[in-house]
Amino acid sequence: MLNAGTDFLQLNPADAPPGGLSDWLTENLRAAISDGRLPIGSRLPATRLLAAELRLSRGVVTEAYQRLTEDGHVAGRGRAGTVVVAVPVVAAMGVAAGEVTPPTVVPEPGLDVFDSLRAAPARIDLTPGVPDLAAFPRAAWLRAERAVLSDLESSEFGYGDPSGTPALRRAVANWLARNRGIAADPDDLIVVAGVSQAIGLVAQVLKDRGIHEIAVEDPGSLGSRQHLQNWGMRTPPIPVDDGGLRVELLRESRARAVMATPAHHFPTGVVLEGERRRELIQWAAEGGLIIEDDYDAEHRYDRPPVPALRAMLADQVIYAGSVSKLLAPSLRIGWMLPPPQYKDALIGMKRLADLGNAALPQLTLAHLMESGELERQLRFLRRRHRTRRDAMVDAISNYLPTATVHGAAAGLHLTITFDDTLNDVDLAARALQKGIKTHPLSWHCQLPHAPGLVLGYAARTPTEITEAIRTIAEVMGS
Repeated sequence: MLNAGTDFLQLNPADAPPGGLSDWLTENLRAAISDGRLPIGSRLPATRLLAAELRLSRGVVTEAYQRLTEDGHVAGRGRAGTVVVAVPVVAAMGVAAGEVTPPTVVPEPGLDVFDSLRAAPARIDLTPGVPDLAAFPRAAWLRAERAVLSDLESSEFGYGDPSGTPALRRAVANWLARNRGIAADPDDLIVVAGVSQAIGLVAQVLKDRGIHEIAVEDPGSLGSRQHLQNWGMRTPPIPVDDGGLRVELLRESRARAVMATPAHHFPTGVVLEGERRRELIQWAAEGGLIIEDDYDAEHRYDRPPVPALRAMLADQVIYAGSVSKLLAPSLRIGWMLPPPQYKDALIGMKRLADLGNAALPQLTLAHLMESGELERQLRFLRRRHRTRRDAMVDAISNYLPTATVHGAAAGLHLTITFDDTLNDVDLAARALQKGIKTHPLSWHCQLPHAPGLVLGYAARTPTEITEAIRTIAEVMGS
């Protein structure tokens, strides 16, 4: 009998290895999506039709489609069938794995380090802090935008309030009350271009009031530290251990302000424990100022929610959050909730910076929040991220058994540490040469710390995550 085959991608099951039909079909479909033969928006044949053409059981085709669905490359669209929605990460055209020269990982990162790393080609990008951009709710966003435009008065296209549109400030106040336990008056909120802008505005206001240093967690976000230093702030490091920020060392530093991530410390993922939380609140009540970066507190999997410090000490906490980890960093929409004594000065700085964020995205986001679409998106992302987190934890257990995993209960990344003999900058550079992009932990440290890697998992599929960890293990063993 002649071998069965189909004109669709020139598939011929005779090419499949014995017992590996589903694997063979999955890899052929994945390759076709990668190289553009199946572009985003194209529809796969119905499972019954493809199975008949290939003379295979329908279960083989269904299994292949299911794997691609779990990896986020295709999605069921009802009567529209199964549609390609995302392209697997592959090496950039003309740059094969192992040919990234020179590696864009340096011991002393400069201000352009993140731009340079983003531009470096990679097969699999495990950069922390990046959400699943393929999951952006495009249809819901378009519906919300159309609804906003249909009701928008012509006058609303003009210059607006630099602190943000009233609609978004109301929506954010409701969001914070429901999801973070914070009672906020919409009039007290300031809409900003992400937490990074909030950091810059706070630094400028504090400098005008004679404060020239803001203590930071160590390890702690290199990006946040760079923003503070850009505005002339000194950033004395305060060590973080398994209980969170060491408040007794904060007292010893005599710093008058501190920037912290108490709900989910970046990058180790620890939660500020109860006694430390009380100590930090007492420190602030005695005149200290806390800048609370609540960057990804909504993303949690294996633990109950942690209350925001702002909910317990409104007068000494500047709270900042954004949708960069919920939807996309490119929206550049965040919010800041300052104590009354800083509000007017911060609005003044915001006015001079840009006259306020663009109104249309604000109004669209407000519609998403008030309609319940954003909460539905969050529930969807939690399920998706949990699967990817589990894949990374399993891969580390299998391929890097000597590594210690930190912060797996929440967030969009986890951190692994190794013994003190390893150079994590060198490891990250060699991994990048093999097409795997990540952050060395030492980038986020001012004080000596165990070496490690900070690994983002939210934007990668389980298959890609497993391959990336296996490659890192191979690099370590070479």
